[in-house]
Amino acid sequence: MLNESRRRAYLTAMQVVSWVPRTELPFAAPSRPELLVLPEPPLAPEVIKPSAKPVVAPSKPAERPKIEVPRPSVTPRPASKPVVQAESAPAAVKATPIAPPRFALQLLRAGRCLVLVELPTGGAFQSRDPAYLLLKDMLRAAGLPDSPQIIGEPVRWPLLRRGTVDQGPQAAREFVQGFVMARLEEAECACLWLIGLPAVRFAANVDAEAFNTELEIEGLGCAWALPGLELLMDEPHRKADVWQAMRKLLARWKQNDE
Repeated sequence: MLNESRRRAYLTAMQVVSWVPRTELPFAAPSRPELLVLPEPPLAPEVIKPSAKPVVAPSKPAERPKIEVPRPSVTPRPASKPVVQAESAPAAVKATPIAPPRFALQLLRAGRCLVLVELPTGGAFQSRDPAYLLLKDMLRAAGLPDSPQIIGEPVRWPLLRRGTVDQGPQAAREFVQGFVMARLEEAECACLWLIGLPAVRFAANVDAEAFNTELEIEGLGCAWALPGLELLMDEPHRKADVWQAMRKLLARWKQNDE
């Protein structure tokens, strides 16, 4: 509760000159009676009708002094505006980011052929790896050196683990093709072997339907698409199709060896 002196100090700070409480306030000074007297409504003005004879207007009674009764000011609340629900704008369709492909490729040279082969485990070939032994058998059957020369480090994609650089399929395709094209300029190549789906997809821009077929790739020349080494080990019946396709291409690199 506020005593009278503190209440008046608050009212003075708020620049309130006079006020009337709604209920009796404890510890308040007694109200002044003259502030509670309501003013009388003003008298309606008399309408004097014109007449033939001059009429002496009666003298007006003396007006009583008006006493202004201060009333608490009430700030009117703004009228509530109807809530207009905005039409929901069509949400912008965000392009779903494409996850970067994951693969590891190794480029080898065997005679006058380059071999871009998928690394089944992601690591470099070891001399006793079953996949590497199968590759040696395929090169031997093709009449090429069965100890291919490793060219450069494996191409592992994505290149960066983090960052905002585009590492989608198109970027991977451009990188692989540029990498192989740079090696083709260093030495002559009669045929480019593409072993495994990642090698076929990102060097020749085709899919598994192109396995065991000869391709002509702009900038890379003649290429041969083959299934991956692990796929050939898991499905040995595919080796017959590889051998049939190889027989049609033997003349290409053998003519260059003569």
